[in-house]
Amino acid sequence: MSENIRIIKKYPNRRLYDTSISSYITLNDVRQLVVDCVKFQVIDARSKDDLTHTTLLQIINEQEDKGAPMFSTQILENIIRFYGNSMQDFARGYLDRSMALFVEQQSSIKDKVENLVSSASNPMNMNQQLFSTFSEMAQSNLNMWSEMQKNFQQVTKTAVNPTEKEEEN
Repeated sequence: MSENIRIIKKYPNRRLYDTSISSYITLNDVRQLVVDCVKFQVIDARSKDDLTHTTLLQIINEQEDKGAPMFSTQILENIIRFYGNSMQDFARGYLDRSMALFVEQQSSIKDKVENLVSSASNPMNMNQQLFSTFSEMAQSNLNMWSEMQKNFQQVTKTAVNPTEKEEEN
């Protein structure tokens, strides 16, 4: 285990203990670690099982209950339908890549807007550069979607006719 990963122990009474600060913390404190991009692992104090995934799901559940949910009922239903389905791994990969691209684009746009605003002497030029930035983002999304669709078609073709892949090689 790396020294850069904070260890949080979860006790049977559901309390969370952050070993790096020698203090009990709340689920909201764990959420803040996520927001701050702090690497951590939640482990069961008795069994030493990794509870990070479960803890993150608890945080999402709390956030969904607090206000305007991020996940619509339709999204949740679709996610549930993928469990146990042959497409579960593909769906997970798709969601992973989509979120990674979204985070990357969000960061890129934030940086570009900050640069534009700090160096803006001509509002028309700034609008043109913003349009260009969003056009690049749309093209990147389209490229990613096309690649995933191509992969999806290949996976389904192989699942339907496994010998076809062998014949191509």
